[in-house]
Amino acid sequence: MSGGTDSSAAAAMLVDQGYEVIGLTAHMWKDGSRCCSLEDVERARKVCSYLGIRHYVVNAQDMFTDKIVDPFVREYAAGRTPSPCIYCNSFIKFGFLVDRAVQLNCGHLATGHYARVEERDGKYHLLCAKDPQKDQSYFLHRLNQQQLGFILFPLADLPKPEVKAYSNQRGLPIIPRGESQDLCFVEEGKLPDFVEQRDPSVIKSGEIHDQHGNVVGTHDGLHRFTVGQRGKLGIALGERMYVKRLDKQNNVVEVAPRPGVMKTECTLDGIHWIAGEAPGAELHCEVRPRYRSNGATATVRISDGGNATVVFDEPQFALTPGQAAVFYQNDEVLGGGWIDVVL
Repeated sequence: MSGGTDSSAAAAMLVDQGYEVIGLTAHMWKDGSRCCSLEDVERARKVCSYLGIRHYVVNAQDMFTDKIVDPFVREYAAGRTPSPCIYCNSFIKFGFLVDRAVQLNCGHLATGHYARVEERDGKYHLLCAKDPQKDQSYFLHRLNQQQLGFILFPLADLPKPEVKAYSNQRGLPIIPRGESQDLCFVEEGKLPDFVEQRDPSVIKSGEIHDQHGNVVGTHDGLHRFTVGQRGKLGIALGERMYVKRLDKQNNVVEVAPRPGVMKTECTLDGIHWIAGEAPGAELHCEVRPRYRSNGATATVRISDGGNATVVFDEPQFALTPGQAAVFYQNDEVLGGGWIDVVL
């Protein structure tokens, strides 16, 4: 529980349904973060007190630093764009906290995520939430059968306005704030500074090249750019330019007009299948190469060692190394992997 609208409403709904509920909050980062600080511990405690349920706080700061923050910084230092929320769900929210829930003799771990789980023929299936505007299944694609069998998503079938209305009607003592962001541990607008503080070696000036190899500007570090970025490039070439590639080996930011950033093929590593195994050597499905992507049909060619090649039917904008490409079949999440090389 973070004390926000979604986790608080999930807890209250389960209380209303007759469950014996306890609140479990992981303190993962320092004060000032947006979902895992001591401020959130106090917010969650107030909600639990209002609901008349026990509240436990577990210290996950060391694990959060080791499993989420340090890899996040390493990825940026390597010229990639990481997805820390996915790692957090795997290791902390549905790893560490599941272990603690078991120790507390709980039968389930419930969260305020917007996604659905169904059991069919002895297998657990992860499905999109009913509200496509709030669907968070992309961030949950690395969950396994054991985790899916233990968790509950009380908000699975509800749109956010109904959740807010329920919270107000229930009188939950929630302090309003903005929606939780992916980078909960980084102050808004301070991402480059955060990376530099934890790894000063990233502060390395270099050149900006256009798609023809011409030097068109300079930069102060690859960590200040992401593939597909348009603004804050520090160059003026008479047409809209986007970051096409971050060349770590040569410390070069390559830019191009939008057509030059459209790609149809990429390789993936670290493939994870929710069912526990690949559906075959080749799969034609919808692939979402980033959160908020509508997805596009593609052929996934699966190789040994947890790798795959994705070939999209149509060119996609800004396929980004380090981001997750998630496989969907209709509204079901099959699994996914990390974009490694854009071809």
